[in-house]
Amino acid sequence: MILSRSIGLRVSLVIPAYNEEANLADCLHAISKQTVTPFEVIVVDNNSTDNTVAVARSYPFVKLMRERRQGVAYARDRGFNAARGDIIGRLDADSHLASDWVAQVQQLFADLSVDAATGIVGYRDVSFPAVFNSGDRIVRDYLAKRMDAVGEQFLFGANMAVRRTSWLAVRNRVCHERRLHEDMDLAVHMSQLNQKIVLAHRMWATISPRQAGAAPRPYLRYVWSNAEVFKVHEMQSLTYIRRMAVVMSVLYLPIHMLYRGYNPSSQRFSISYAMQHTVRARTSPLAD
Repeated sequence: MILSRSIGLRVSLVIPAYNEEANLADCLHAISKQTVTPFEVIVVDNNSTDNTVAVARSYPFVKLMRERRQGVAYARDRGFNAARGDIIGRLDADSHLASDWVAQVQQLFADLSVDAATGIVGYRDVSFPAVFNSGDRIVRDYLAKRMDAVGEQFLFGANMAVRRTSWLAVRNRVCHERRLHEDMDLAVHMSQLNQKIVLAHRMWATISPRQAGAAPRPYLRYVWSNAEVFKVHEMQSLTYIRRMAVVMSVLYLPIHMLYRGYNPSSQRFSISYAMQHTVRARTSPLAD
């Protein structure tokens, strides 16, 4: 597909990618099926050692960029700074956008008071996805409501969008420490500038809960990094983020087993499958 001119607000899509050859093609295929064509699609390769670059180049509508500084925050910056659209969508390489995602973003940002939005996700490649989806939505709704009451909000990098002018206002303030989740850090700095972030149920995407395949230590490090962001910046909603981290920590074993035990052939949970096969967890963005 060759991207044609978008109607309405121009929406750029930015995908930071590190060793994502197994996921990137499906992500880009979903983008090609949008009812409203994005203005541009930027894949930022962050020193991949697999075929990520080749996959990106196989899609004519992709603008491929490279960021030599290792870390998803640097890759995000590279893509965001290069984006020319009015709105910058931020995805992970395993994000599968709903076909009307760009159209929904255009409608949402027609409200000039909205500076950024984070969407809802559904889960693929896991046993009992309805349980994951319901739990995830409850957590996001809880956080959005509690955090909004104190003038703060969160962003989720697998499904989010930022007004370009809002990014330009905050880009020199964001942090680049590997121990901090870059999406949450961006949300913190936007909140400090009183920029409006909303949770948008109409922005829908599916993802694979790949971090659930991690061993306990990296999984817990990943979960608690969200709280670290809010602690470092002394944000009022730290309490709510910590509550989320506690819940996610307690649920590690069942989450891990439901992910590990998903048999893609039968699309069912199997104890024997969980015991026999080795899962390949996502490379953590916090990894050194």
